[in-house]
Amino acid sequence: MKPGAIGALAAGAVLLLGGWAVADTLEAAREGEPLRIAIADEAPYGYVDSDGEITGEAPEIARRVLERIDPAIRTEYVVTNFGDLISGLNGGRFDLVAAGMYVTPERCERVAFSDPTYVVGEAFAVRAGNPMGLTDFTDVAHNDDAVLAVMAGAIEYYYAFRAGVPAERVVLYPGPEAAVEALRAGDVDAVALTSLTVRAALDALDDPEIEATEQFYPVQDGEEVRGYGAFAFRQSDERLRDVFNEHLTEFVGTPEHLTLVEPFGFTEDMIPDVTAEELCNP
Repeated sequence: MKPGAIGALAAGAVLLLGGWAVADTLEAAREGEPLRIAIADEAPYGYVDSDGEITGEAPEIARRVLERIDPAIRTEYVVTNFGDLISGLNGGRFDLVAAGMYVTPERCERVAFSDPTYVVGEAFAVRAGNPMGLTDFTDVAHNDDAVLAVMAGAIEYYYAFRAGVPAERVVLYPGPEAAVEALRAGDVDAVALTSLTVRAALDALDDPEIEATEQFYPVQDGEEVRGYGAFAFRQSDERLRDVFNEHLTEFVGTPEHLTLVEPFGFTEDMIPDVTAEELCNP
């Protein structure tokens, strides 16, 4: 056989194997293997409630979508730090991330996103009265004494960096609770999170000494940046992502969807107006 023919056969085999790889997770789930879903225990996106149940905007939507794909699909949930979501997904610890992860071009190089399910802005948790007057990342950058807390692996670190906040004034924490506790202890001056996460964290804390700033949109290169959250899949699981996304886009924006997510603070004006493709390739 000629070398060229051998090469063509090898390429065909790779494509065939790649096709099987794409189908594996979805078919395995349909055949009884549990689909492993990761959350970061961050209210209101995906978290463990006071009864020990997994809930939040993303897990509840995932349940409805998977029911539409195949009612027989079983799920198992994995709770991990936000900063470990992408590495855990690509390392095979779980098959789907349901944590309200923002779609960014950088993340699109590592995972395959569904279309987004919401759009939201940022906010800070600060001490009562906001003594340093911190209302956005630029305020933090311009105050040499201000120390900012962010979740490890979250987009807020990038926002702070782009605004000019030096690395030595940004402290990473595994989750919102630890970051807010650092604020209460006086270790940091503000905690940067999505506005919904700040609201949920402070509602749970119920501490009059801690308050939330107004929602804002970070400005980069003269334009406001809005956060669009979605589900994440391994890039090799494109078929699973596509089937999930087909049902997801039919669901988001319907009365059933709005009723489902309203208890978590999501409203009709937070329905996204862009696709994952547009966010990955701005």
